[in-house]
Amino acid sequence: MTDDRATAVPQPETGTADSEPATASLRRDQPLVPAGSISGRALVTVIAILTFLAALTACGAVLMARASSDWRADVAREMTIQVRPTSQRDVEADVAKAADIAKATPGIASAEIYSKAEAERLLEPWLGSNLGLAELPIPRIVVLKLANGRQLDPDGLRKALAAAVPGSTLDDHHMWITRLAAMANTVVVIGALIVGLVLVATALAVAFATRGAMAGNKEIVEVLHFVGADDRFIAREFQARFLNLGLRGGLIGGLGAVALIMLLGMLAAVWRSSAGGEQIEALFGAFSIGWEGYAAVLAIAIVVALVTAVMSRVTVRRHLHDIE
Repeated sequence: MTDDRATAVPQPETGTADSEPATASLRRDQPLVPAGSISGRALVTVIAILTFLAALTACGAVLMARASSDWRADVAREMTIQVRPTSQRDVEADVAKAADIAKATPGIASAEIYSKAEAERLLEPWLGSNLGLAELPIPRIVVLKLANGRQLDPDGLRKALAAAVPGSTLDDHHMWITRLAAMANTVVVIGALIVGLVLVATALAVAFATRGAMAGNKEIVEVLHFVGADDRFIAREFQARFLNLGLRGGLIGGLGAVALIMLLGMLAAVWRSSAGGEQIEALFGAFSIGWEGYAAVLAIAIVVALVTAVMSRVTVRRHLHDIE
């Protein structure tokens, strides 16, 4: 980095009262953009906070996407046969026949018949446990486990069930898989929008900080400009300084987000034995963001630093153009 480099300018042999402030500033041989200033530390703090929020949002989106992928994989490994009871048929015989047909179908690993009591317990979260369900025509359920690496023909299974067991239906959970995928994609899009807003806020904060730094070094910048210093040299000095600030703030914020995710992962492992912990793990997994999450945090930190450097350079070039 070149943020501590001093910019030397030839001193005039004689000067007027109007040039004394600039001359006094130049005699100190100070860097064009002083390091460790209060405004610099404040900007690092702001960038760290914004990066932390962006990285935390990205990690949350990765967690949701990974959890959704696990949910969809679990749902896709199962199918359900529902047999509706009718007065003209023996429902127990129909359920047994449906299970036999499923077991004989290539691609089905197992078929588990749920008893009537088990089917009633599945309805308790929606209907409550105090209702008398004995007189209701509750469908009987057969849960099918799909075999790994084998193709299943669901249309053929549906036709066989319709011919042998009237009133039966096969649910491949396609609707639930589609909804889970849509939910995960929505979360990822919202996360990307939030990261974009954070980058915009970072750019605006850097623009204000750059103007403040230039106002604090106004005499030096103007003297360098008028004695013929290249605008690209002056802009490069500010860019190097703010790139340093952006990298520091981005790394601090990114590491803070990763540390929080790791802490939540350890807490989830402690809570796993409780009912609430099981639900949290079912929703978000083990709070493991994987390499995708770490790559997203690193990318956000780098992008924040680049936005900081580019925005400072653009602001300086505009200011120098206004001087001309």
